[in-house]
Amino acid sequence: MSRRSAIAFAAPAVIFLLVFFIYPIVRTVQMSLTDFTGVGDATFIGGENYERIFTRTDYLEALWITIRFTFVVVVVQTLAGLVMAALLYRLPAIRNFSRAALFTPAMMSFVVVGYVWQFIYSPFSGGLNALLRSVGLDFLAQGWLGNPDIALYAIAIAHVWMFTGYTTAIFLAGYAAISPEIDEAARIDGASSWQRFRFMELPLLSRSFTINIILSTIGTLKTFELPFIMTRGGPDGATQTLSLEIIYQLFRNFDFGFASALSAVMLVVIVVIAMLQNWYLRKREDAV
Repeated sequence: MSRRSAIAFAAPAVIFLLVFFIYPIVRTVQMSLTDFTGVGDATFIGGENYERIFTRTDYLEALWITIRFTFVVVVVQTLAGLVMAALLYRLPAIRNFSRAALFTPAMMSFVVVGYVWQFIYSPFSGGLNALLRSVGLDFLAQGWLGNPDIALYAIAIAHVWMFTGYTTAIFLAGYAAISPEIDEAARIDGASSWQRFRFMELPLLSRSFTINIILSTIGTLKTFELPFIMTRGGPDGATQTLSLEIIYQLFRNFDFGFASALSAVMLVVIVVIAMLQNWYLRKREDAV
């Protein structure tokens, strides 16, 4: 292929990248250095918005809540997807049906999922409290979304329930790549199901771990839908994630410049965490 042809083939992708990815990022950084309110002219104020972020505990707390929420979701969702995939790998008769059932929550909108789980967690007629009372665990019944110590984890469970199907599907794709001869050789050598899972399947699924963890982390770090629908960031700011803070700064305070600065900080956090994860997990893959 000539150099001119290569440039012609690459040009649409480069133009798409510049227009829809690079330009918005540059404009966001540019706006973050102003006091723009959405209308009128923007005045350049330098790094005042960034100074405000890093000198007030509210925004650092929102960042910390986002990281905690992401950590819980990624760990629980990855483990749940792994367990489901391992079970379905050993039960081929129900694999297709179960895979479709697991995908169903992900096909629902965040609004529906949020209101369904809000009803489940209801302190008055919620299904979770009714279940606990029916098995004699009345002392555990409470307002799950009204307790600042529990609300964030309650939302995390709803998020995990929604996206475990994706995680399971990626692990099942990893299982499909394992050669049947390797599994058969392990069986002939007398390896138990647990030994095959621990010493054969887990190392060979390292690439699936990499994809799942990186995608889950990026998706969860920027989520705001479920915290917005289920708690509006409450109680007492316990579920106020960084994305939710950006939305409030944009559409409640009309502080576009400050919201842009928060978006730039969130972008840097996501890129740094994703790069560190990618470096560590790729290194782990090479060691297998």
